[in-house]
Amino acid sequence: MGVELPKNFLEFEDVRKEGFLRMKKLKEEGRSVVGTFCQYTPSELIDAAGLCEVGLCGRSAEAIPSAERDLPGNLCPLIKASYGHVLDKTCPYAFFSDLVMGETTCDGKKKMYEMLGRLKPMHVIHLPNVPDTERSLLYWRMEIEAFKEKLEESFDLKISEEAIRRAIRRGNRERRLMARLYELGRYDPPAITGLEMRSIMDGSQFIFDKEERFRKTEAKIEECEAEYRAGRGPYSGKRRPLRILISGAGLGGTEDKIIGAIERAGAAVVCYEGCCGISSRRRLIDESPDKDPILAIAEKYLEVPCAVMSPNERRMEQVRSTIDEWRIDGVISVNLHSCNPFGIEARNIGKSCEEKGVPHMKLETDFYPNDREQLKTRIEAFLELLESRKRGGKRK
Repeated sequence: MGVELPKNFLEFEDVRKEGFLRMKKLKEEGRSVVGTFCQYTPSELIDAAGLCEVGLCGRSAEAIPSAERDLPGNLCPLIKASYGHVLDKTCPYAFFSDLVMGETTCDGKKKMYEMLGRLKPMHVIHLPNVPDTERSLLYWRMEIEAFKEKLEESFDLKISEEAIRRAIRRGNRERRLMARLYELGRYDPPAITGLEMRSIMDGSQFIFDKEERFRKTEAKIEECEAEYRAGRGPYSGKRRPLRILISGAGLGGTEDKIIGAIERAGAAVVCYEGCCGISSRRRLIDESPDKDPILAIAEKYLEVPCAVMSPNERRMEQVRSTIDEWRIDGVISVNLHSCNPFGIEARNIGKSCEEKGVPHMKLETDFYPNDREQLKTRIEAFLELLESRKRGGKRK
């Protein structure tokens, strides 16, 4: 089957070209691709249908100018970058997606998806914003059932209950692996850097053979543990670094200027909190044979502690428990410009940190490099504060 590349393919850098060629090979093998944006995506249904799932969130500023021809300039950079890459055909994963799946986690995304639907086949799953209620779960189960029907209709297939149960087991296996990856940060000193943790987490989603993904992730975790035991971990032989928890979402376009700056200054990012944080990895889907698998999926995904949920005490509990378990010295909330739910909720994160006696700092940024030095200065000042507190014995 002949599969065409975009006309501007030769203009892309090597990494982007490799992505296009990898996806082109998959398509030529007859695989179909579903592009997704969020942790609320019920991935088990995509897996059960035998389809490839790939993340489409924008992570760079390069596509934002194109997006701003259609979208407001003061919109969240993640939304603009995601749309711009589809518009410009510069993302290999969006370019080859046969169906794009969105979710109503914020008003900006909802309206962007209306426009994206003119560029790609689109399905939007509607999220209830009140957690832990019987009505929310009933509605959410119906939405997940509707997504299953959309997959069956779009790809002319039938998703069996047994296939869903197998996919649930695979999904739980992956969650356990990713929880182990985060738990490398519990070591003292940590057995992995925060940047490497993110790199493994992000890179694994582009290994489309699940068994290969599991093997490579497990091998990397075991390598980190072995290096640590041999005294060759990333912080071996050094003074114990400050232990930082990163809170927030949409970190992909900010990693180097925030996480990189923290670690270049000598501190260690030991865990992440938020939609993709440790709690989402530890919460498994019920595999009981007498449990309705669609209901089990609905129950799990309704527990994702996104800032769009209100009230959202589960997220505050997650922050407090992570501070204790990972022995956190300081928490940094990262908020993208115009992301109001996370921006507002950072205040509650700060109150939870105050309860635990741990300093908290909020950073607001976008995908452009203009504020790199300003962020560096603020981060270094915050770390100096933490060092001073540590010397004074105010935090274990």
